[in-house]
Amino acid sequence: MAAPKLWKYGFGLIAIAAMASVALAALPSPEAQPVQSQDIATQDDDNDRMTVSVRIDGHGPFAFVVDTGAERTLISTELASQLRLIPTAATKLLTLTELSVVPTVLIPNLSVSNAVIGQIDAPALARDHLGAAGILGIDTLQQQRVVFDFKRQIMTVSPASERDDPRSDDEIVVRARSRFGRLVLADAAAEGQKMHVIIDTGAQLSVGNPVLLRKLLAHRRQQGATELELRSVTGGMKTANAAILRSVRIGGIQLRNMPVAITDSEVFRRLGLEDKPALLLGMDVLRSFERVSVDFANRKVRFRLPGEALRQPVMRSATNGSPQPRA
Repeated sequence: MAAPKLWKYGFGLIAIAAMASVALAALPSPEAQPVQSQDIATQDDDNDRMTVSVRIDGHGPFAFVVDTGAERTLISTELASQLRLIPTAATKLLTLTELSVVPTVLIPNLSVSNAVIGQIDAPALARDHLGAAGILGIDTLQQQRVVFDFKRQIMTVSPASERDDPRSDDEIVVRARSRFGRLVLADAAAEGQKMHVIIDTGAQLSVGNPVLLRKLLAHRRQQGATELELRSVTGGMKTANAAILRSVRIGGIQLRNMPVAITDSEVFRRLGLEDKPALLLGMDVLRSFERVSVDFANRKVRFRLPGEALRQPVMRSATNGSPQPRA
């Protein structure tokens, strides 16, 4: 049997306070937000994720991955050591692959462009596993509207209280509900079966739970599913099965032939989705749009379709070919 393929799967991570596994809202979270909208230049890392330049207590810039699937901001142990950041209490970290106890450090002052986020208690993990100097989680974005412009390679951050741009003809708005700070889109279906979708900009590949496999693929003739190995930010490994969703609807958008990795994970259980078809929508699919706007406070996501205005429903390929596995 051939060796399983290896995917570098970003995050889909949940941090739980070391004292008790309570609602994540109880965790300390920065409250600062930008005074006005600002455009932040972005770059792509080796895993096709979007990074921004971050400064820590005046030092930097350092490239941090922007991850709407991470509930806590993370920093590499190497950078924490370089900046001599003060260790704090250890924290339990639940990732796609495992629950583990990890060290944390105090980031005295973190800023992105002109926005001062402030003090953050951040888990510290090996850079080789993070794939970057750090990860900017949704604890820094809770009251913001974040627009990922993939065409221009710009991330726009603005206060959620600021008036949003009028919806254009080539944009589709999908309402969401909030689960531990994440936006969960309920107006979605795969091959006619209702499912829940979580926007995860830290994930290289879209990942679904086993219920998705049972509901949608049980009637198909299986011809030996391809196995993948998923790796989380802690370095943990988990086996997944590769699958293709022939038709996926998100709001008024129709996607076809979406590749997904199917695996069981505590992440879905923590979100209350262990018994419901659910999908972490990764960068492999998100980059098929020209722009994606994630409004955490107002609980909505706007997808801008590429090219001229298109009529609903829109049918397009989910990807321009599957990304290559990372060895």
